[in-house]
Amino acid sequence: MGAAQSGGGSGQGGALVSSAAAGQQRRWARVAQTLGVLSPRAEQLKSFPDLPGSDAEPWDTLLSLLAIDEHQGLARLAERTGLRFESEPRLSESSSRFYELVTPSAARRHLYAGLASDGQVMHVATSQPLQPAAFSMLEQTLGMPVRLVLTPRGSVTNLINRGFEQRQDLVTEIVEELPLDDRALQTAVGSIKESTDLLQLARQTPVIRLVNMILFEALRRRASDVHVHPMENKLVIRFRIDGMLVDAFSPPLALAPAISSRLKVMTELDIANRHSPQDGHTSVRVGNRKIDIRFSCVPTVYGERLVLRLLDQSQTKLSLDQVGMAGPMQESLAELIGRPTGILLVTGPTGSGKTTTLYGALGRVDRASRNVMTIEDPVEYHLEGISQTQVNVKRGVTFATGLRSLLRQDPDVILVGEIRDAETAQLAVQASLTGHLVLATLHTNDAPSAIARMLDIGIEPYLLTSTLLAVIAQRLVRRVCPDCHGPGYLAGVKGQSMPGGVLGRGLDNPAHWPAGAVRCERCLGTGFYGRVGVFEIMRMNDELRQLTATRADSVRLFQAARVAGFRTMMDDGAEKIAKGLTTKPELDRVLG
Repeated sequence: MGAAQSGGGSGQGGALVSSAAAGQQRRWARVAQTLGVLSPRAEQLKSFPDLPGSDAEPWDTLLSLLAIDEHQGLARLAERTGLRFESEPRLSESSSRFYELVTPSAARRHLYAGLASDGQVMHVATSQPLQPAAFSMLEQTLGMPVRLVLTPRGSVTNLINRGFEQRQDLVTEIVEELPLDDRALQTAVGSIKESTDLLQLARQTPVIRLVNMILFEALRRRASDVHVHPMENKLVIRFRIDGMLVDAFSPPLALAPAISSRLKVMTELDIANRHSPQDGHTSVRVGNRKIDIRFSCVPTVYGERLVLRLLDQSQTKLSLDQVGMAGPMQESLAELIGRPTGILLVTGPTGSGKTTTLYGALGRVDRASRNVMTIEDPVEYHLEGISQTQVNVKRGVTFATGLRSLLRQDPDVILVGEIRDAETAQLAVQASLTGHLVLATLHTNDAPSAIARMLDIGIEPYLLTSTLLAVIAQRLVRRVCPDCHGPGYLAGVKGQSMPGGVLGRGLDNPAHWPAGAVRCERCLGTGFYGRVGVFEIMRMNDELRQLTATRADSVRLFQAARVAGFRTMMDDGAEKIAKGLTTKPELDRVLG
């Protein structure tokens, strides 16, 4: 009896164990069904809780268990859940709340990064979707619900780094390490460990701070470009200031790969590719200033040559007064801009301020009643009330194709960033003939040469005589510093300046300064601060149209324009010298 009872009890316990096992099996089967396209088996999932890492990184553990790579696993999970999957999502400025409220350590621990917000919901990229408690805490921290975007670990890490770097004030971050001296550079070199991981090399704090220091110093000195030039035995970093390249400093050559990798991370380029040219862009903030950066790298025999174009959006000068155009010339330009049809060309070499002049002119267009559209490469300025299109050759958007598309948008005024080929020139002419005002830039040395250039491109003379309104040519010359008036130093008493007009006589060398003189801090001893434009406007008249129809050369066009009162850039420059805005040596340097 006892034995029977004992046996019966044992059988009942076995039944209970069997029932529990069956229930657990059914639960894992339901989990397997829920995971769907990941195709796990219940037997595999049953062992999941006992695997190392199942608590800390459940998603990675699951991928390892199922032998699925991360990209494939996230894509399948997105298909199953309806969540968005993006391999390389972009940051939006609207995500700033995430980086203000979430700590970097929390973001890195849970591998999530803010992408964008509409004020109601925060879109968050994550490579670890199986952490509901972490997402719940994140919603409490942000004070809004989150919508997950499934993203691979490497991309999430990049987003985290970029997001928190953009949030930080560069001035606050690097002020402790200024000035940029050899000691600071040697400290950075000594902190960089040998590494085969290029991405890790780019993220090491000394490298980040060093690149930030370079950018801040360039901005402090008003540089428009930064050149990182590796040579056989040294690395030279140069700044282009007021159109002139100057050596800024020469850090150890060992830093070149680290600087290159860091800049590629910032501009989202392939850091492993050191054998092909690459171009990218990004933006940073310094206090309340937004700086757009255009980055280009080209391989050379001694390493990668890097160039950064810096555009300070807060310092953009779009006023024709500020760029130095005289009053009568502004009135003439305003009358031309008011025309309903025709072509206005602005000519000059790269970096001569052509786009700035065109945008200064567009600022005078009534954008409420006229539809203004642009096609540019790149879009450097942002003006309210106009539609701007960026050239993107990789996606089939050239000046010609972009202009053709703009013509279907019912424009009144069209700005073409540059006429480079016959197709673009033909389209610009046709646009002006069909009731549009076209503004465009062209590379020629002076205004009369623009006509010959358009004819050489392939425009028929009769079309040019029917459409061309005027040609503006321009250059930028350095402006005399308003504090020291030229020599680059202040004599003796603070605020007392030396007479101007001494540039080019060697007096900008500290060895030639008088006793007690101190360097002018506004121009940093150069004697110049900023640049001013010198201009010429050649308006078409009957005589010029007749000469154009006969394909006359630039010399005959110039002579005819001169008879009609045409004033050259040299004439405009002479007036600016008389006003003390620039110097004769500087004008001769620019105009030859």
